[in-house]
Formats: sequence, structure tokens, C-alpha cells
Amino acid sequence: MKPRRRKQMPSNPVNTRKCAACREHADKDELIRICMNSDGEISVDTSKCAGGRGVWVHRNKSCVDALVKKKGLNAAFRRQVDESVYQRLYDEL
Repeated sequence: MKPRRRKQMPSNPVNTRKCAACREHADKDELIRICMNSDGEISVDTSKCAGGRGVWVHRNKSCVDALVKKKGLNAAFRRQVDESVYQRLYDEL
């Protein structure tokens, strides 16, 4: 039996993340990070380096609107996200 060949991961440029709303890759500086820490508290991460699970979204109204409309944070964090978190996203624009 032949050994399986491993597929190589595609090489993405450093510091790029995928927007949770439009699924496009962008530099971290163009995105807003929302994170959930180990206590389950969800907040907008202005430092972009807080510990915990993070979700990235473009810093524009259309992507934030799409994220709110389809409740993208609920799916990403697998829990009900408070409306105040979505409001803080709009405040960051």
C-alpha cells in the first residue's frame, strides 16, 4: 500500500484574516476583532490580541449589517450574543 501524500496548506500572506460576513481575506488592520474570553464574555477587541476565540469583520457598514442580519456571531461563538455587542460594533465604525 502506498503512503498517502499530504496536501500542503496554501500560503496566505502574514497578518490576513477572513471576514465573517463576506468571507473575503483582508489585512488585520482593515478588520475589527470580536472575541470571547475563557469566561464566555464577548467583547470588541480594540487591541486585536486579546486571548480567546476571535471573529473578524470588515470595518464597513455593509459587512457589519450582514453580520447582524444573519446573526453571524451567534454561529461563530455557538451561543446567543447580546444585542449590545452588535451595537458596539456599529460604534467602532
